[in-house]
Amino acid sequence: MSHLHTDKKILNRVKRLQGQIGAVEQAIQDPERGCIEVLQQVAAIKGAVNGLMNELIESHLRHHVIGDQCEVNEHELEEFMKLLKRYS
Repeated sequence: MSHLHTDKKILNRVKRLQGQIGAVEQAIQDPERGCIEVLQQVAAIKGAVNGLMNELIESHLRHHVIGDQCEVNEHELEEFMKLLKRYS
C-alpha cells in the first residue's frame, strides 16, 4: 500500500506544480508576455519537478528499501541524496 497520500510535503509540491503549470498556460495566452518570461516559468517548473522526484526517491528509499532496519547510516543516505540531486 502506498504511503504517499499521507506525505504533506510531497502533496504540497504537487499542488505548487499545478499552480505553476496553470501560470504558464495563462502566460502563453497573454499577448503581453514575452518568451523569456514563459521560459523562466518553465525553468522553475523543471526545478520543481526535479525536487519532487528527489523527494519521491528519498521517500521510497526510507519506506521500501531501508524499511524498519535498526541501523540506517543517515550520513550515507544524505550523501546519496546529494549525489542524486546533483545529477537530476
